[in-house]
Amino acid sequence: MVQDIEQSPGRPPHRFDVRVYYEDTDMGGIVYHANYLKFTERARSDWVAGMGIDQRRMKEDEGLVFAVRRIECDYLMAARFDDRLTVLTDVQSVSGARMVLRQQVMRGGEAIFAALVTIVCLTDTGHPARLPANIRLILH
Repeated sequence: MVQDIEQSPGRPPHRFDVRVYYEDTDMGGIVYHANYLKFTERARSDWVAGMGIDQRRMKEDEGLVFAVRRIECDYLMAARFDDRLTVLTDVQSVSGARMVLRQQVMRGGEAIFAALVTIVCLTDTGHPARLPANIRLILH
C-alpha cells in the first residue's frame, strides 16, 4: 500500500480540490476508476505550475517534457456524485532522471485513493533525459 502523505516529513503537501460531476461516475453512481487518474493528473499539473515551472516553455526552449513512467495505485473507498475531494501531492524522492510522487485523494480527511507516481523527463524524440537542474533544486 502507498504510504500515507499526512505522515511524511518536510514541506506540506500540495492541495488540489475536485468536485465529482455526474460525468465522472459510472452506472452504479460511483466514480469510474480511471477518473481518479485524471484527478491526480490535474493536481500534478497544478503543483508543477505552482512551483513556477512553465512546461510549455520547457518544451519549446529545452525540448523536454514530463511523462508518467509508472503508477502504483490503491482504490480504498468509492467517491460518488457531488462529493468534494482534495488531492494531496507530495515528493517521495528525486534523482537525476526521475521524481517519485505520492498522491492521495481525500474525502473529509479520509483517504479514498492512493498512488505512487514515477515521473521522468523525455526529449522531443522520446528519449530519456535528466531532469533540468533548476527543477531538481526546487524539489530538494
